[in-house]
Amino acid sequence: MIRDITLGQYYPARSVIHQLDPRVKLVTTMIFIVSLFLAKGVTGYAIATVFLITVIRMSKVPFRFMTKGLKAILMILMLTVVFNLFLIDGDYELWRFGFLRITDKGLKTAVFMAVRLVYLILGSSIMTLTTTPNDLTDGLERLLGPFKKIHVPVHEIAMMMSIALRFIPILLEETDKIMKAQIARGADFETGNLIQKAKAMVPLLVPLFISAFRRANDLAMAMEARCYHGGDGRTKMKPLHYERRDRIAYAVVWSYLLLMVGAGWAASFYGIMLL
Repeated sequence: MIRDITLGQYYPARSVIHQLDPRVKLVTTMIFIVSLFLAKGVTGYAIATVFLITVIRMSKVPFRFMTKGLKAILMILMLTVVFNLFLIDGDYELWRFGFLRITDKGLKTAVFMAVRLVYLILGSSIMTLTTTPNDLTDGLERLLGPFKKIHVPVHEIAMMMSIALRFIPILLEETDKIMKAQIARGADFETGNLIQKAKAMVPLLVPLFISAFRRANDLAMAMEARCYHGGDGRTKMKPLHYERRDRIAYAVVWSYLLLMVGAGWAASFYGIMLL
């Protein structure tokens, strides 16, 4: 399960998505997330599916590698489906067993919520898998640049997010090493009930937190020893410039958002809501 988490990892490849400006990918990800909440009915989710599949194919990241991250949220996904399936009232019942019942609106909401959650993870994974942490930091700092006028610590915020993303694969690798070491010493993380499994995680979490604090302290000391200071006056090794492909990407993603808004408006106006 630990190795299945892909958040924060970078997959090197030569694709159009990898070459895009990080600001474009950040804006595109936000627009895609917003569009999922604007989607209504089968039509909206069909448009989102076509858009997502197209971007995944263009990124040249293996689909199997990308879907590995879904295993980490499988329990959350199942709980979301179950709660929406059995706890939402509808116009008529489809199935009933005792106090459990499934209605038409409950089934539709459960399916759409599951699809929305999966698409959120896949859409966010494309951004992190095709963009290095340094590029994400530079892109986020440039996008939040106007907030400097109201004294928002933009550089510090971007730096914290970059360090957090960079530490995720390191901490996952450290967790895997500690888990293997504890298993070799007789620890059991699989058997037992929920309380027993939670108690078995204590020998794993304690050394993991100690290692994380030690790494954070070493990083802080290294930055201080090199007289690091952020903010104004710092230059970039690779300055960000919009290219022609970035402008085309902006046009495509804004067209996609308008199409989603139009599909949602048409579904609401004409009452065309499948399922």
